[in-house]
Amino acid sequence: MSYSPEFLLRAYRGMKTIRLFEERVTREFEAGNIPGFVHAYDGQEAIAIGVCMNLDDADIIGSTHRGHGHCIAKGCDVIGMMKEIMGKADGLCKGKGGSMHIADIDKGMLGANAIVGGGPPLCNGAALSAKTLKTGKVAVSFNGDGSSNQGTVMEALNLAVVLQLPHLFVFENNGYGEGTGADYAVGSRDITSRTAAFGMPAEKVDGADFFAVYEATAKAVQRAREGGGPSALEADIIRFSGHFIGDPQLYRAKGEIAQLRKDRDCLKFFRERVTGEGWLQAAQLDSIDDEVAALIERAVEEGLASPLPAVSELTTDVYCSY
Repeated sequence: MSYSPEFLLRAYRGMKTIRLFEERVTREFEAGNIPGFVHAYDGQEAIAIGVCMNLDDADIIGSTHRGHGHCIAKGCDVIGMMKEIMGKADGLCKGKGGSMHIADIDKGMLGANAIVGGGPPLCNGAALSAKTLKTGKVAVSFNGDGSSNQGTVMEALNLAVVLQLPHLFVFENNGYGEGTGADYAVGSRDITSRTAAFGMPAEKVDGADFFAVYEATAKAVQRAREGGGPSALEADIIRFSGHFIGDPQLYRAKGEIAQLRKDRDCLKFFRERVTGEGWLQAAQLDSIDDEVAALIERAVEEGLASPLPAVSELTTDVYCSY
């Protein structure tokens, strides 16, 4: 595939935004400025961006507890996200969702989900709606290797095939389900063949390669839009961070993280390819680095200065009457 400079710059900006956002969220959490638990997405940026650059605002995604990257990739406001994670009143969900429950329906972000395997059934519903109304839209559920073992996910895979739903199941196999290695916990040793057994096309790609993710997603999304039904994509990657910020990571080998940052950094790979091919200049990427850093700094400053929700807000937005 050929790529315009504008497309490549947008892809890099998205990945860099996720990386710097997660690094800064980690620092703010450690400083005591963020409540609750936080699960960082750094190292997996090429997956979220590679998938979501095939979508528009009317397409739906369902996320996971490790959902900041998906939010940013789908176009959610970075400043509003930072405020939400800090629990502030003017966050995307009025400070009530926090890190694991960010949603923005206007951007097609159905929500992060602290329930492992909770996203695919919801995305089946969104996909059924798109099929019934003939909108040509698709739903994408993001899943980890751990959720591939969940009964809810198995049922969703089967139902998507039975109903031929426009649903792309993305499995980010980042090596660990909390602290349990995927090599141990995934009995088939291969999520791709497991999903294919349900009767849908399935493909495995290098999750550190933006171009591989983007191109595989493009085929699956086009097939779904044209009525070809569901597909599955397994993106092979290893997360840089622990299961949560503060995880001692005693399950990892000594030196593993340093080696990953050297050998499996999607931003490094992207830079090397686009500059090596002469598609972009390093100075263009450096300029984006500076712009993104300024945006993240602004998000933190505004987040820290924003008010907490009023006590009177406690019982609002709890139930929805139809």
